[in-house]
Amino acid sequence: MDNKKQYPKSRLGWLWENMEGKHALFIVALIGTAVYNMLQLVVPHFSGKIVDLFRQAQDSKESLTANSDEFYRLIILMVGLTLLRVTIVYLDCMAYERVSQATLFRIRNFLYNKIQRQDMKFYSTYRTGDLMTRVTGDLDAVRHNIAWVIRCIVESLTLFLSAAIYFFTINVKLALCVVSLAPLIFLIVFRFRKQVAPMHKALREKLAGMNTDAQENISGNRVVKAFAREEYEKEHFDKTNRDYRDTNIKTQKVWLKFFPFVEAIANALPVILLLVGGVFIIRGDITMGDYVSFSLLIWAIANPMRMMGNIMNEFQRFSAASDKIMEIYYSEAEIVDHPDAIAHPERFEGRVEFDHVSFRYEDGKLPVLKDISFTAEPGETVAIIGETGCGKTSLIQMIPRFYEPNSGSVRVDGVPVENYKLTDLRKNIGLATQDVLLYSDTIEGNIAYGAMTLTAEEVEKYARYSAASDFIRSMPEGYETIVGERGVGLSGGQKQRISLARALAIKPSILILDDTTSAVDMETEKQIQHSLRNLDFPCTKIIIAQRISTTKFCDKILVLKDGKIIESGNHRELVEANGYYAELVKLQLGESVVSA
Repeated sequence: MDNKKQYPKSRLGWLWENMEGKHALFIVALIGTAVYNMLQLVVPHFSGKIVDLFRQAQDSKESLTANSDEFYRLIILMVGLTLLRVTIVYLDCMAYERVSQATLFRIRNFLYNKIQRQDMKFYSTYRTGDLMTRVTGDLDAVRHNIAWVIRCIVESLTLFLSAAIYFFTINVKLALCVVSLAPLIFLIVFRFRKQVAPMHKALREKLAGMNTDAQENISGNRVVKAFAREEYEKEHFDKTNRDYRDTNIKTQKVWLKFFPFVEAIANALPVILLLVGGVFIIRGDITMGDYVSFSLLIWAIANPMRMMGNIMNEFQRFSAASDKIMEIYYSEAEIVDHPDAIAHPERFEGRVEFDHVSFRYEDGKLPVLKDISFTAEPGETVAIIGETGCGKTSLIQMIPRFYEPNSGSVRVDGVPVENYKLTDLRKNIGLATQDVLLYSDTIEGNIAYGAMTLTAEEVEKYARYSAASDFIRSMPEGYETIVGERGVGLSGGQKQRISLARALAIKPSILILDDTTSAVDMETEKQIQHSLRNLDFPCTKIIIAQRISTTKFCDKILVLKDGKIIESGNHRELVEANGYYAELVKLQLGESVVSA
């Protein structure tokens, strides 16, 4: 994807937008960070005062007696302000965590909703493992940026500036000597940022690839075992894992190239203070108390310098992650409700028309469908038959608007499908496909997925329609049996029958079956065909089939070849036409049956 894509908001603007309801708390937390870091000056400052107050050992007892009130006042201030600082730090950390978790929750929900509402083009573009990485690891990087990175930036800047200003109030020349090395640190960090930014983007891609490999391997575990490819998959994942590890190491080594220079400069500060400060004490330019204050606060200049590299490293990680999240966050589905879309909450009659429909996928050069025209009247059963790849599945996906034609029109009840609200259109269409997805739920829950208010009796009725009730009752827990992920533990035919029951349970006006009985035996298929002809609700059925036993009782049969309808009619008419369909009948049923 294009990493330079422009979004409506910057990364930090996008974060601020998603802190809705927590803006005030976040600002208070930032102020708290500044305050508790300025309070870091308390102990060094008062320690210097105490040293100046009792700098001569022989007079210390007399000085303590004479200045006992001042001494105890300084001690109490040091202890009290230190306790205040600790309290602010604790509350501040809690505030950052609350803001970061609330923001994370909001973004994750928004992303999930956004993904749910995307069209088929989106799902053919993004891999499952990559999407999972975006809603897990990438989002954690965003949370970490709020809870740690931004806080550390404010902390380092506040600490450095407050210490530097304090130093300048004591002695300008010594302060200049101490802070003069800061520009070198910023130059080093700037060069580091330019080198590490592309490394974090590459690291992010490696992680997404590794997660995708793991997800596909786990989902396809039966294929792996069937072909005894466990060792190959282990080696393949090991290679992906090593690639991710090596990229991670390379990313860390980028900082290691700059770290010695930063550390050397930070460690040079105490040496400068020792040499220059010693000269200033000898010359009487500063007091011993001032030197003690400098010594106790030199870390407040050195530590922010050391932290700059880590902060920049984590910020680049956030940048790479936020780019991926914002790509989904600001993506828009192409197939959406039109502004003037018609609400149609009531049931459709079920008339389906294709009027000179042509279609090709965006990444395809050749059209999939060419000038398709036919009509399915309410209550009719229309079969679509043809060789693999001729466009059958692409054709039926036009009806619920999974895809839209490049030319021509698809109409339901005389209205173009794009003029309906998507929810109303799809609620009236029952869909069962050859590739069945069942959820990790009970069998009853899977059947009632589209109509959650069904009673147990109704669920059983639709299971009878799909010839699934017998095998369901034979299971130890019947309809309460938990189906494993994607229906693991069930045969292909059992999953297809549950999928068909799920499609029937919403009492659709239009029922679309994509080779739904391909994995069931002939006797079971006969039961299903009988049930479909005797449903207790009106329904137009459009069936993709490969078996003549499925098509022979249909009102209309469409034969597709190379994206075109080459034959149309009922079973008898097409057999008499002695074309493609008749050849298929001969192949499946034999010459004598065709002749009869």
